[in-house]
Amino acid sequence: MYNTTTTIKTWAEEDRPREKLQNKGRAALTNAELLAIVLGSGTKKKSAVELAKEILNANKNNLYHLGKMSQSELMDFSGVGEAKAISIMAVLELGRRRAAAEIPPSPKISQAKDVYNFVKGDFQDLEHEEFRVLGLSRSNKVLGNKLISKGGRSGTVADGKLIFKELLDMKASSCILLHNHPSGKLMPSAPDIDLTKRFVQFGKLIDLPVLDHLIIADTGYYSFIENGKM
Repeated sequence: MYNTTTTIKTWAEEDRPREKLQNKGRAALTNAELLAIVLGSGTKKKSAVELAKEILNANKNNLYHLGKMSQSELMDFSGVGEAKAISIMAVLELGRRRAAAEIPPSPKISQAKDVYNFVKGDFQDLEHEEFRVLGLSRSNKVLGNKLISKGGRSGTVADGKLIFKELLDMKASSCILLHNHPSGKLMPSAPDIDLTKRFVQFGKLIDLPVLDHLIIADTGYYSFIENGKM
């Protein structure tokens, strides 16, 4: 017998809340669409979004009221079994705990050593090169720490378009470039120096300055700014 349950996978692409979240971001989804993702499927007669709307309407479209519903009350809705009821309760509990959690403070960067202490764990014991970028706010608080590329022992490719796209996405006001030398040698190579100069110039053009470039090894770090290379 064919399964005639209306699942999200069978909908037109523009109506799929998962794809909408991926393409437009979570803020673009309605409460019903978010709840539909949790439900995953509807019934033979209604889609997951329609089932989600039914549940929300019964709670006056108020997530606070929905969060007070018991498992048995959720299961009173046609199409909501034990697994879906538990999933709804778990998601709402996570939201409750997130609201109660303290926002972790963003570290503030004032010198190269601060950067090194913040990122050294990302590079520790690596046998290959990686390139990362730190995005900073106007007050030099860390907004993001993005892995740009991985390579071999002798180098990795740092794509400027990808680096600055990541920085613009996180709304950074400035940045610090980072890569490691698995060999343990901290002195920059000629390509390291050339790359840094190019990125510094481009950062100036778009008003997103490169404040420093650190080479990381298990033995310590090399700062371009501290060594007069910028």
